[in-house]
Amino acid sequence: MLQHLVFHPIYSQLELPVRHRFPIEKYQGIHDALCAGGVAESSFITPTPVARETLTACYDASYVDALIGGTLDTKAMRRIGFPWSEQLIKRSLTAVGGTLKTAELALQHGLALNLTGGYHHAGADWGSGFCLFNDLYLAARQMLTTPGIDSVLIIDLDVHQGDGTALLAQDDTSVITLSLHGEKNFPHRKQQSDMDFPLPKGMTDEPYLATLDEALSVAERLYAPDAVIYDAGVDVHENDDLGLLNISTPGVYQRDCMVFEWCRRHNLPVACVIGGGYQRDINALVDVHLQMYRAAGVIP
Repeated sequence: MLQHLVFHPIYSQLELPVRHRFPIEKYQGIHDALCAGGVAESSFITPTPVARETLTACYDASYVDALIGGTLDTKAMRRIGFPWSEQLIKRSLTAVGGTLKTAELALQHGLALNLTGGYHHAGADWGSGFCLFNDLYLAARQMLTTPGIDSVLIIDLDVHQGDGTALLAQDDTSVITLSLHGEKNFPHRKQQSDMDFPLPKGMTDEPYLATLDEALSVAERLYAPDAVIYDAGVDVHENDDLGLLNISTPGVYQRDCMVFEWCRRHNLPVACVIGGGYQRDINALVDVHLQMYRAAGVIP
């Protein structure tokens, strides 16, 4: 599989309040680490912001307009978790555009990786948990416009259930949702994915990887998808501040290898996003996120 990388410096260009929980610097950190690992600057494809019309084709127009225009009420913004700013909107539209570009490249080349993405807590008319617009569902719908792509599987391995994605795809038989997530973690109220695997607190590598292996087998047996979107959240890591699982760095690498190998075996194009990761030590966090790029063969 060839791999293509999607990045824009705006991914990390957002002023946040001091001690804000979101590690906005990690995206630039991943880019810089990949370059240090031998990836040429010319290897990165620059995305353009998603158009309003693309968003409103899937999502509630009044929500989209209120969020873009800065008129969304305070309570709804609090649920998202970011203070509103023009830069937040610019950054978010570009990040979602990045996932759409990644999906397009994945269909052309077999494998593509965004250096952000995984905004799975956003629904049709609400945002939540640092997610403004759901890029995963939007990218899946875009992939389905390609001849020969009749079903897209979203493999969500972020530690937090993709409640927004599950709800958006609930009555959409062409978008299949698979989630391995912390049973006792955010969001408090889970939605129903096509395949949910709730994990107990403190789970370690071996049972986690065995569960993933089982989940992928079930997905193939029941759905036989034509393409995959992979949310490789690293908040499953043992040192993550918000994770509550005990997956080691080699465990994260094995997980990502397992997903890529499964996609390769079934000849499935895969678009990857990095999902969540909340260690305050940015260098340590970047190192865990790099496992996906190692597993994909981007860096050794």
